[in-house]
Amino acid sequence: MALEMRRIGSTDVAVSVLGLGGGPVGQVGATVGPAAAERIVHAAYEAGVRYFDTAPLYGRGVSEQRAGAALSAYPRDSFTLSTKVGRLLVAGGGAEPDVQYDYSAAGARASLEASLERLGLERVDILLCHDIDAWTHGAEQPGIYETAARGILPALAELRAQGVIRAFGIGVNEWQVSSRVMDDFDVDCILLAGRFTLLEQDALDEMLPKAVRKRVSVIIGGPYNSGLLATDDRQRATYDYRPVDDARWERAQQIRRVCEAHGVDPRAAALQYPLRHPAVAAVIPGARSEEEVAANLALVGAPIPDALWDELAHAGLSRRW
Repeated sequence: MALEMRRIGSTDVAVSVLGLGGGPVGQVGATVGPAAAERIVHAAYEAGVRYFDTAPLYGRGVSEQRAGAALSAYPRDSFTLSTKVGRLLVAGGGAEPDVQYDYSAAGARASLEASLERLGLERVDILLCHDIDAWTHGAEQPGIYETAARGILPALAELRAQGVIRAFGIGVNEWQVSSRVMDDFDVDCILLAGRFTLLEQDALDEMLPKAVRKRVSVIIGGPYNSGLLATDDRQRATYDYRPVDDARWERAQQIRRVCEAHGVDPRAAALQYPLRHPAVAAVIPGARSEEEVAANLALVGAPIPDALWDELAHAGLSRRW
């Protein structure tokens, strides 16, 4: 399947509108073992996916190792790869490395070098400052932001200017810090997880219009809101990786009923809704199997009538722009 390619910001970096999020690939144990992870990455590439995202945090380096090993089978210029900085993996007392926040300039360079070693690849295309939001840091977030603004973010701009990376931005769980970063730095992209979806659209008020004006591309992580939009089983449903509350569950079910009345799989609507916005370059759901990869490919290309979007908007379930 030939997927549409969209450019990142004003760069020459292009991503497929459907990417592969690297969180599940980094799961250790029976859920996704190394052989299954390799099959997932291969299945995505062979199906036309050309954008792969990972991070040191995912499996504490395992996601990068597995993604890099699988992608090494393909010409390096044939895919776009992003990873993240802001956390260093350091030797600890256990079998796994400890995670240490480091938003300094030196930390950015050390993190990139370690990521390249784990990936076994000569470069990454997009480097993202990871989790400088209140969702992650709570009351300490203002200080975290100031540290990043003096250290890691200028360092990423310098790495781009030097040609070490081709694009940079942030990967966060809040639109508010994304809007501030666009004011303070010449970023190319924002990876926004879970905050512009079929379920919630507050980013439409400020962040997304600003991204269009500034030519900053938005990559949507967690398009299923960590699973809530992908299941009708209350026992399996999660929101922000926790059990879902009653209000969000009921809203998701209202969305599901409207989709099904139009003969549309709610998961297809969840993947395609953010892609309709001019700021959005890609959605990057994770996958725990080859079957999930194939399902996401089918869903992102499934026909959806305009009447569905009209009815969702009329019912106050999703917004138009």
